[in-house]
Order: sequence, then structure tokens, then C-alpha cells
Amino acid sequence: MFRLLVIAALFFGAWKGYEHYQAKRMTQAHPTSSEPFGFTSTPQPSAAFTCDGRKYCSQMTSCQEATYFLKNCPGVKMDGNNDGVPCEQQWCKP
Repeated sequence: MFRLLVIAALFFGAWKGYEHYQAKRMTQAHPTSSEPFGFTSTPQPSAAFTCDGRKYCSQMTSCQEATYFLKNCPGVKMDGNNDGVPCEQQWCKP
């Protein structure tokens, strides 16, 4: 019983540590921008993006990248309301 408790505590600590790491990484990679609607002033060329298996908005780094994935990559899950605009809550805010 004690072993199970120790394993559960280690698992919980690792999980919380990973969440902290992800949150810190996301804030460093995507600082709050003063640009309206989350768009950046330097457009990224679509040639820089490739379909690499990512499917979700949380895996994207910009609206341009999400749009490329939605238009060019199969099996993505980034347009819940099927209006052609991906990641409206994270990257491509109206």
C-alpha cells in the first residue's frame, strides 16, 4: 500500500511539473502582443510550414501556421464551427 502511495505521489509531482514546464514554455514562446486580434506584424511564409502530424490549436504558434495546417494537412481539429477560420480562441481571434 505504501509503494502505491509513493508511486501516485511521484506521478502527481511529475504531472504538475510538466504542466508548469508547458505553461512556462508557452509564455516564453508567445509573449503577449500589442498587435490587435493576435496577429503579428511580420507575416510568416507558408513555405516555412509542413504537415508534421500536429492536429490541435495548442500545438500551433501563430494564426498563419494554423491556417496553413487547416488548408493543407489532413485530420486537423482546429475549426470546431467549420467556418474556415482555425483556432479562433487562441490565434485567429476575430
